[in-house]
Amino acid sequence: MRRYTMLLLTAFLLFVLVVAGSAYLSDSGHLKEDAAMQTLTVYTTLPAEHADQIGKAYAKKRHVRLEFVPLSAEELVARAPKDDRAALVLADEETLMRLSAAGAFTPYVSEVSDAVPEEFKQSSGTWTGVWYDPVVFAVNRDYLRTLREVPDTWSALARASGVRIGMTDFMAADASAHLLYSLIAEFGDAEAYDILRGIHPNVVQYTKYLSNPVRQAGMGEADIAIAVESEALRYVSDGYPLRIIYPADGTAYTLTGAGILVQSSEADRQAAGRLLDWLLSDEAQAALAAQGFHFLTTNPATLAAQSFAGKNLVLFQQLPQFTDQEKHAFLDRWVKYIRFGNS
Repeated sequence: MRRYTMLLLTAFLLFVLVVAGSAYLSDSGHLKEDAAMQTLTVYTTLPAEHADQIGKAYAKKRHVRLEFVPLSAEELVARAPKDDRAALVLADEETLMRLSAAGAFTPYVSEVSDAVPEEFKQSSGTWTGVWYDPVVFAVNRDYLRTLREVPDTWSALARASGVRIGMTDFMAADASAHLLYSLIAEFGDAEAYDILRGIHPNVVQYTKYLSNPVRQAGMGEADIAIAVESEALRYVSDGYPLRIIYPADGTAYTLTGAGILVQSSEADRQAAGRLLDWLLSDEAQAALAAQGFHFLTTNPATLAAQSFAGKNLVLFQQLPQFTDQEKHAFLDRWVKYIRFGNS
């Protein structure tokens, strides 16, 4: 009996050694693979969850580790022009324009980036837009069936009666404030405030988050949500009864783009160019969409662009290039005379 016990113990110890050895060899292989993987540093203003998903997908597909460094627009503008740590900036359009004016970028043009329309990139090739997110009307389908005429313009929405509207407070989110500035840039301040003054009495609630107006419309708590399309598409994909309408007189949008930093090494610049091209691919779109991040690609050659249903999407042509003081004055005027005013 003791002999059988010793044999079993010996067999068990051999099994443990084999498993441990296999685990060691596997870990060693992963360590070697990780050590061999190139690392590319990217400065970004993107939310952490967006950057994380891009980093995971790129590492899996291209075996390059992306080290995202989240920075505010002001931090980026102060640091990037004289910093050689990062190779690429992935940020909003306004920040990219400021960095380009400061000479932070080196021009980059490829067959992929050349396909991007001029409205989504700097003409000199210093930065290229990779995706954008327009503001839309997300309309509850039950409400839609009661209408003879759908309010499909900003002025029509302002004139609509008996409609419950959900929208995000301009003071609560940059993307929402961007709508205010864009309306003023496109229509002029007088017409823009007239539109907002017409919409205001029908607003059910000025929410704090971009997703809440769409949720309200999807749950029947509002009839129409003024929201970014990425949030509307997320709720549509989850089965909420919503129809997306693109304002026929144009709409605001936020553009995200990338630029290669001039201070980076030649090897990093080449790697950054490959990353920029990948950001314009269907792979990047699929990686974001898999986690519920639905943006519109700027690359018309992709399947994502060719299958996009909103062919009637009209974008505002005037960029809201205002100073911080002007933006503050616009917000203050909206709060004083519309949000909490009577005129």
